[in-house]
Amino acid sequence: MAGTVSDLAAMLPGMTPQPVPGVVHFCKLGFDDPRLGALSAAAICTFREVEDMTLILPDAVAQEAGLAGDQPMAQITLGVYSSLEGVGLTAAVAGVLAEAGIACNMVAAYHHDHAFVPAAKVDDAVALLTELSGAG
Repeated sequence: MAGTVSDLAAMLPGMTPQPVPGVVHFCKLGFDDPRLGALSAAAICTFREVEDMTLILPDAVAQEAGLAGDQPMAQITLGVYSSLEGVGLTAAVAGVLAEAGIACNMVAAYHHDHAFVPAAKVDDAVALLTELSGAG
């Protein structure tokens, strides 16, 4: 993939963390649930686990389906085009957030990495990640 970086020293300054508007919920749905197809289509991410399907759903979709839990999350997209073979970005991001007591769930996709943090802490998380990108 052209334009990707794999060196941590290049990934950090290029990560430009951007919060995605809105709230999402990590939800689980059984494989036999008749809503699985429609909700999977509405999800921003799905993951098949042994026990259930995990779906990251926009707030409105999760609310309507009765799946919104008590842990609303916010998505922060890291703008760097990090290589799937890059080493250290997830650790650096999760580490700086952990030091501040902010939970972080990372999702690596083809083009970007995405940090999901408690919605109430998204501004603090973005500030910390912006500072981290300057330290790279």
